[in-house]
Amino acid sequence: MEPPSIKILDHNGNSLSEEQLRKYVDYDAYLYDCDGTIAETMIPHKTAWVEEIKNRGFALSPSLIDELAGMPAVQTVEVMNQRFGWGLNPQEVAQSKESLFLQKYIDQVQPIVEMVDHLKWAASIGKKIAVVSGGRTRVVKRTLEILGISNLIQVVICAEDVKIGKPHPEPFLMAAERFGMKPDRCLVFEDADFGVQAAKAAGMDWIRIKANDSGVP
Repeated sequence: MEPPSIKILDHNGNSLSEEQLRKYVDYDAYLYDCDGTIAETMIPHKTAWVEEIKNRGFALSPSLIDELAGMPAVQTVEVMNQRFGWGLNPQEVAQSKESLFLQKYIDQVQPIVEMVDHLKWAASIGKKIAVVSGGRTRVVKRTLEILGISNLIQVVICAEDVKIGKPHPEPFLMAAERFGMKPDRCLVFEDADFGVQAAKAAGMDWIRIKANDSGVP
């Protein structure tokens, strides 16, 4: 399978080339989401979610995971319970799905080459680098190892680190605080609606990453 191609969009939805993206240098820190931004993980994550829920006697449409992209797993299960009346234990299901993903699907992770290259370039010119994800720590850190970029990242914020995940601004604000920076010195790279909402709420500028087959004009 070839690495996915993407569209890089500014605030107004205008496409940016990789060269144009490198002109966004008036920031001290770059905060990257993980799944769907620097790593193509959505297909294996959706497969793991469908299998996990099937093992519990329910059917899940993968489209729900697309809808809730960026939301921590515990909150995702809470939404399932609210929407479908399932009564699942959010913590238990989230941990079980995490283990299933690591055991069966982690090897399907691929880099989103354009954004991994951008992260490496940003690190090479002295920018502070954080990965801010709604995923759980051991999954995110293993993903970064697979991408070969763990050594370039100073701060990793994951679901266990915050009280409220995206679309709340806490994850991005925590990353800025770890760097000792004001939010407006940080630039966020995000693929998900919830992530963009979190960046806006944090008072940070943002760049949107979209797969070319996502229907974005």
